[in-house]
Amino acid sequence: MLLKELSALASPLSQGQVDKLKQLTSELSSVQLAWVSGYLAASANQGQGSVETTAETSAAPTVTILYGSQTGNGRGVAKELAAKAQAQGYAVNLASMGEYNVRQLKQETILLLVVSTHGEGEAPDDAIELHKFLSSKRAPKLDKLHYSVLALGDSSYEFFCQTGKDFDARLSALGATSLLPLVECDVDYEDISQQWQDSVVEAVKPYIQASSASVVSIGTASIAGESEYTKQNPYTAEVLVSQKITGRDSDRDVRHVEIDLGESGLTYQVGDALGVWFSNNEVLVDEVIAALGLAADDDVTVSKQSLSLKAALTDKKELTQLYPGLVKTWAELSGNAELAAISEDKEQTRQFILKHQLADLVAIYPAKVSAVQLVDMLRPLTPRLYSIASSQAEVEAEVHLTVALVEDERQGQARFGGASHFLASAEEGQQVNVYVEPNNHFRLPENPETPVIMVGPGTGVAPFRAFMQQRAVDGVSGDSWLFFGNPHFEQDFLYQVEWQQYLKNGNLSRLDVAFSRDQAHKVYVQHRIAEQAEALWQWLQNGAHVYICGDAERMAKDVHQALVNIAVEQGGLSADDAEAYFETLRSEKRYQKDVY
Repeated sequence: MLLKELSALASPLSQGQVDKLKQLTSELSSVQLAWVSGYLAASANQGQGSVETTAETSAAPTVTILYGSQTGNGRGVAKELAAKAQAQGYAVNLASMGEYNVRQLKQETILLLVVSTHGEGEAPDDAIELHKFLSSKRAPKLDKLHYSVLALGDSSYEFFCQTGKDFDARLSALGATSLLPLVECDVDYEDISQQWQDSVVEAVKPYIQASSASVVSIGTASIAGESEYTKQNPYTAEVLVSQKITGRDSDRDVRHVEIDLGESGLTYQVGDALGVWFSNNEVLVDEVIAALGLAADDDVTVSKQSLSLKAALTDKKELTQLYPGLVKTWAELSGNAELAAISEDKEQTRQFILKHQLADLVAIYPAKVSAVQLVDMLRPLTPRLYSIASSQAEVEAEVHLTVALVEDERQGQARFGGASHFLASAEEGQQVNVYVEPNNHFRLPENPETPVIMVGPGTGVAPFRAFMQQRAVDGVSGDSWLFFGNPHFEQDFLYQVEWQQYLKNGNLSRLDVAFSRDQAHKVYVQHRIAEQAEALWQWLQNGAHVYICGDAERMAKDVHQALVNIAVEQGGLSADDAEAYFETLRSEKRYQKDVY
């Protein structure tokens, strides 16, 4: 119950007591509130017992669970852990690292961290501040702290679980005591994370007294009131439209996809992503089975479920993305010296994974495997996240996506991305399992009059379509500036009519485009940004928020460098001070990225 609701309900408290309670609780941190909760409950149970004794029995340490999550996996694990800890009677403080007050750290006695690694060994957005704090001279001694870290990662990347390793090393260096050794999880993290959760709940028992305490959830960590539809329990929606929006002569196939959320009650904010579960293409499944000389109806077991090989490869296992462990295992099975050499070199393995799928591996390096062996060595199918390209205020019970079909030809065979091909080939009425993945680090400014600068080449423009829909519905007339780029004006100008309408109506103030192949020299969004240096710097001085969406590998880095150059040229800053300037903007949520 919220305190603001007390006045309207039959309460044993007088209005004066309610006012005092409101004043007291408004001054307390979440950990302090958890302690007071236990204290009051114990006081009620003991009647007129000694206050001193009551305080001793109720002041049980709080288990603080923090998560740093880029795609929602860490958040899901942390919530599961919080529920298990609560079931043991522990006082629990569950929070995103991005919403945690780092100054509280020195007060903690039990800290459990669940954190993923993003990009090239980088901390996810919501973990950046805590990561920086622990690495700084401001970090306090933590010799009273007991902790454990669960690190989530992807072994396809060079810096596997790096952020988790960083947290573990820094906490240890600051004097904290590890409850359990660092646990590293790959993409198929569920079983290992469950084992860690059970182990760590037991490990904290010697340091905590079970009391009548509760989960204290902060901000987005809140368990109550969230949608019943999650990654583990998605909603079965229907595809309304999958329409190609690039021209006939374009070298890329980009789809505008509309999905009906029906009566699900699913809600989303602009900036959020949609998780899409997909089925592997039947032609690809049949190709793999035939190449290995297996039978489609061979019996296999996946997660204790018995099903046919074809069903497992269609809906349960990853076929379009390889990983280093599979390349190494296949090298051993095939006995091929060339593949063995590739598997022993990290960079060669990385390049091989980028350019091959399972069907290619099977065709180029033949090996004899059973259906059971095959299924056991493949990773589980995982959903793909797409930036939402619509505002619910505009489209109501729909959600729109902008999907680029991933396609290539290898050894004369067409190869497609699993989810993009599923969505691109979807017909009206086709079912698709979806869930909303919140992204609180890609939000419009709280003040609608704040200027916004949006950089979204290619399908990176998707969330900015949502931004503009929202601003139009809200009647916002503040400054807004979009930088968009793609190869050709005539073939690849995604949502061209909509942008022109927003310009005409005054919802969009400025539009700068870069069509890289329409002239002899290539022009990209970072070049347009550089051309507008003076105006863009003035927007920043006027408080503008900057948003970048799209390719992380090259585009986001090039755009960042262009912005840093502007700070140097227009602001008179040194290169280091320019970097620090944008770091400050990032910490103030004025510089936000949704890159992949």
